[in-house]
Amino acid sequence: MGQNKKPHDLVIIGGGPAGLTAGLYAARARMDVVLLEKATHGGQMLTTFHIENYPGFPDGTGGFELSDLMRKQVDNFGLEIRSASVDVIRKEGELFTLETGDETRTARTVIVATGASPNKLGAPGEEKLTGRGVSYCATCDGALYRDKAVAVVGGGDSAVEEALFLTRFASRVHIIHRRDALRAIPITEERALTNEKITMEWNSVVTEIKGEDEVTALSLEDVMSGDKRTLKVSGVFIYVGITPQTDFLGDLADKDDGNYIRTDVNMASSVPGLYAVGDVRSQSIRQVASAVGDGATAAYYIYKYIEEKGN
Repeated sequence: MGQNKKPHDLVIIGGGPAGLTAGLYAARARMDVVLLEKATHGGQMLTTFHIENYPGFPDGTGGFELSDLMRKQVDNFGLEIRSASVDVIRKEGELFTLETGDETRTARTVIVATGASPNKLGAPGEEKLTGRGVSYCATCDGALYRDKAVAVVGGGDSAVEEALFLTRFASRVHIIHRRDALRAIPITEERALTNEKITMEWNSVVTEIKGEDEVTALSLEDVMSGDKRTLKVSGVFIYVGITPQTDFLGDLADKDDGNYIRTDVNMASSVPGLYAVGDVRSQSIRQVASAVGDGATAAYYIYKYIEEKGN
């Protein structure tokens, strides 16, 4: 098993927009930094076919294209990116030790940018049509469905709030919920039930998401009667929970009830030298723009932290 001889100034775990931005700032500051990404750079951006709310792109841009541009920019500053999944991280004295499948790295500081993954329905067609009608973020993709019918799956606060947001664009919003009552807070529920653009599909589950190149319809089943029906929609927004990727941390840092890492305004966790950015941190709004801001903030304060600590 390999090990770096001299501790890195910084190891970044995760290559989404937050991690890439932190890497950009750190590499530009001539820090000894490496970014570890277990899959492909870009994170949740890659699941969004068209991004309209990231500054600097008046006509919008594709999630893949934006990811590629960010990767090229960090490459220009010489950021080292390695394909690796961190299995264990611990702090020993002033240093962090990170274990991956085939090597161990030590670092003075660490940024956790592992993100949070939306829970999937597991319905046929979901994976194939993700980014082409299947979405997990109404704020990201809602404007793409002007004057079209869409569906929201879920009955909690997030699902109902996003359904209300979608009424700004869509001609009709169907809320599909497996129960006969919503789980949202009363005022949000009331707004949804009285909104003329929202139709409730009670006691229903999605059994298939239909379409070839884009979503065209949903197959629904009534959980009480077993009756099946088809609902024609151009998009479906899924809100059945989100899971932050923090299990590998164990009890190293303070987390909230949802297992998201708590940070201060500098993105610092409860453990000196350990920072969290983007979707993985508590109270993140889970947008590309906010992730970029988190990454820049963390890298800036890590540079100051290392300067204050000295060599």
